[in-house]
Amino acid sequence: MLLKLFVSFLFGVVEGITEWLPVSSTGHMILFNQFISLEKLTSKNFYSMFEVVIQLGAIMAVVVIFWHQIWPFRNNKKKQGAERYVNMDIIRLWIKILIACVPAAIVGVLFDELFEKLFYNPVCVAIALIVFGVAFIVVENNHKNMRPRINSLEEITPKTALMIGIFQLIAAIFPGTSRSGSTIVGSLMIGVSRTVAAEFTFFLAIPVMFGASLLKIAKFGLAFTSTEAAILAVGCIVAFVTSMLIIKFLMSYIKKHDFKVFGWYRIILGILVLLYFYVIK
Repeated sequence: MLLKLFVSFLFGVVEGITEWLPVSSTGHMILFNQFISLEKLTSKNFYSMFEVVIQLGAIMAVVVIFWHQIWPFRNNKKKQGAERYVNMDIIRLWIKILIACVPAAIVGVLFDELFEKLFYNPVCVAIALIVFGVAFIVVENNHKNMRPRINSLEEITPKTALMIGIFQLIAAIFPGTSRSGSTIVGSLMIGVSRTVAAEFTFFLAIPVMFGASLLKIAKFGLAFTSTEAAILAVGCIVAFVTSMLIIKFLMSYIKKHDFKVFGWYRIILGILVLLYFYVIK
């Protein structure tokens, strides 16, 4: 029991760190499970659910940190009528977030099991890590002296949101791509500033992760054993605490730095994974 909880703790740390940095949380979870296997300590069905639902802990960190930017209902005495109780700017933001979710939601519901069967393996993860690592470096180099067109969340149009959602779709198909990585790279390519790209990516994760988690729980069922419930709780709590620290770090980091360091990290990690599974193992 203690070993299972300790392994869950480690998975929570990995999830909390990699969910928000553009290095692929799913990819790291797949790779981590190859060396410290929670799946072998529990069951294949439980682990398949765990590696998705643990993201709820990470997403709650976004809700807590950005609460005032995402919760539209409040009593603003300076406004009149409906606007006194509802912030329409936030409502419009949520509409754009939901538009961006449409591509991944449709494809995920229809083909989730197929993609998991085809691509959820170390080699595919390694290739995705390398390809998007190169993409980060190329995009950052090309945009080094360019001024972004979109410098606030309000400037994101529904069309722009849909384009970002299409980039997110790549991560929904290929583990190792990184949901945050694909949306940030895509956002930079269409002229969104780094800070706005990161914030929109965080907010976009809320319905995506809640939806994916509910889908996995529905497939698994609610027949948790006490041990399984404890393992899931530990993972989620640790992911929440770690995510709180990482999100604050990333928002501070991108004010002065670009994303190229994450690109190099992805390339190096991808090469090491390929060497391990094709040469060493």
